[in-house]
Amino acid sequence: MEHREFNLKTPFITTGLEGIGGKIKQAYEDFVVEEVPLYEPSGDGEHLYVNITREGMTTRDIQEKLAEIFDVDIEKVGCAGMKDKQSRATQTFSVQIGKAELEELAEVEDKIKEVFPVDVNWVRTHNNKLKPGHLIGNRFTIKIRQISLEPIIALERTRAIIAKLKETGLPNFYGPQRFGIGNENVRKGHEIIKGVYSIHDKWLHRLLVSSYQSYLCNRYLAKRIESGNFDKILEGDIAKKYDTGGLFEVIDQAAEQPRYESKEISFTAPIYGAKMTGTKGPSGKLEAQVLKDEGMTIDELSKAGANGTRRLGRVLLTEIQEEMKEDHLELKFFLPKGAFATILLREIMKVE
Repeated sequence: MEHREFNLKTPFITTGLEGIGGKIKQAYEDFVVEEVPLYEPSGDGEHLYVNITREGMTTRDIQEKLAEIFDVDIEKVGCAGMKDKQSRATQTFSVQIGKAELEELAEVEDKIKEVFPVDVNWVRTHNNKLKPGHLIGNRFTIKIRQISLEPIIALERTRAIIAKLKETGLPNFYGPQRFGIGNENVRKGHEIIKGVYSIHDKWLHRLLVSSYQSYLCNRYLAKRIESGNFDKILEGDIAKKYDTGGLFEVIDQAAEQPRYESKEISFTAPIYGAKMTGTKGPSGKLEAQVLKDEGMTIDELSKAGANGTRRLGRVLLTEIQEEMKEDHLELKFFLPKGAFATILLREIMKVE
């Protein structure tokens, strides 16, 4: 198969507003993320819930280590979402070990600490496995360093960009960490779907295919922005209500546009696959054009195990604070599940 390049550059939504430059992730404590759970463990059940703070390890690293510690298959170790390796991240994992094998919770904490260097914040029990999406979102505290501007100018630019993003919303692009070094995950995912590359590791197969699906979703969002349709709802869109999460098809565009502008609803973006609900009308044409441009079909995605779904297209910034410190800009903000902090940061910094 001919080697091809994948266009992973995404347009800024705050074009015309100058960024502040700088660098992130100069130290683990520069990128702090804490999971906001969907529910609290009940204190009863055969699943251990372990809340861990770690640095320099991937979520998968932790899952593998917990499986080893408790001598269970890795499929019995659950989590609600993936976190950056280059961060100080706090998240909860579940381990299904059965009621008969439950130990004293204090002993469990010691057992984990003996094996690898993490902070175990608490251990409780619950009656179900943690699965992807079992969270409300994440809270971030991020430091941007090596800014070459005068502090007052950097702060003014940051506030102008944040004000604009509060007005427009943030395109819910997948972050670059999804695509691997040199976009290798996207390339391999594409080759798996096209049938020219295979891998026996089921988890890695899913990861690579998902990376290509994320790439397609980003291409859709980019096309929506470039065609001037990010600030409007389209006929045929499948819209999502921010307050309830309810989905509905947009039949009357004129009636729904005021609700979009008042931030009651958002369009949803496609994660292409067999079970994805497609859109109709102008929205459907936009979705179809992305696949056509990529030379990809839903059938090909389906054969590779890509189920597909829909994803919130526009993220609202409801909680964000900015403060200029002596040698860095500090941002504190909340993002709903699935949204990437790096997408917000690139708008402020205007760097890739």
